[in-house]
Amino acid sequence: MADVRKILFTGAAGGIGTMTRPLLARLYPGLVLSDMVRPKDLLPSETFVAADLTKPDEVAAAVQGAHSVVHFGGFSVEGPWDTILQANIIGCYNMFEAARAAGVKRLIFASSNHAIGFYPRKRRIGSDVTVRPDSRYGVSKAFGEALGAMYADKHGMAVTCLRIGNVGPKPLDVRRLSIWISPEDIVQLIGIGLEHPDIRYEIFYGASDNKAGWWDNSRAEALGYRPIGKSEDHRAHAEAEQAKIGPDPVGDLFQGGTFCSAEFTNDVKRAGP
Repeated sequence: MADVRKILFTGAAGGIGTMTRPLLARLYPGLVLSDMVRPKDLLPSETFVAADLTKPDEVAAAVQGAHSVVHFGGFSVEGPWDTILQANIIGCYNMFEAARAAGVKRLIFASSNHAIGFYPRKRRIGSDVTVRPDSRYGVSKAFGEALGAMYADKHGMAVTCLRIGNVGPKPLDVRRLSIWISPEDIVQLIGIGLEHPDIRYEIFYGASDNKAGWWDNSRAEALGYRPIGKSEDHRAHAEAEQAKIGPDPVGDLFQGGTFCSAEFTNDVKRAGP
């Protein structure tokens, strides 16, 4: 749906930003893009505003005049605590608070499957489960979801959190057969967050139509989500790639994969719900 409202898209130069920008630009001409570095191939209809999420004045300048924010900025993998703290916790707070001060009506937050990574693969879960982060990165995404709930309840902002699996043209291994989402499908979820009149505070799973999926995404489906990507179409590729990786005695048990096994010092029988 074409839209003249100002939409700020953070993390525009990142991996997901690069994959989704061309699709979003067709639906929402006039996107304002933000990142620490200028995205390549800026379209004539797009505007770029450089902003460091850890600097409140830069975030406030980027969000000024926006009706909606698609917040995909931040540090996108596990990292040292201070890196996660600055980019994903302080930076996330700065974005929500700047959005509130600027009168932003809707915010879509890029959460992650790593907020619930310690659920076992054999268990199917909905979006209302207790968070079980598998990493400092996962903790930062759980924080962002909680922050979004507060801004929705306290300030009336319509907040949609996307627990993103893995975005790309195809699943890269067997685990990703369960969590993969195509760029087209994640844009569809963003569109629901930007447009659906019933959004108050929602958590959706960022996953396509995956036969091997672990997540009940019925809330997203109730609001109109109709994924077109099917991970099963790429099973042969995923299994071939998996054979090159080999087993992970910890990660293979849990939905978060290698994020669970990294730095793991527990007994697997005592990990997860």
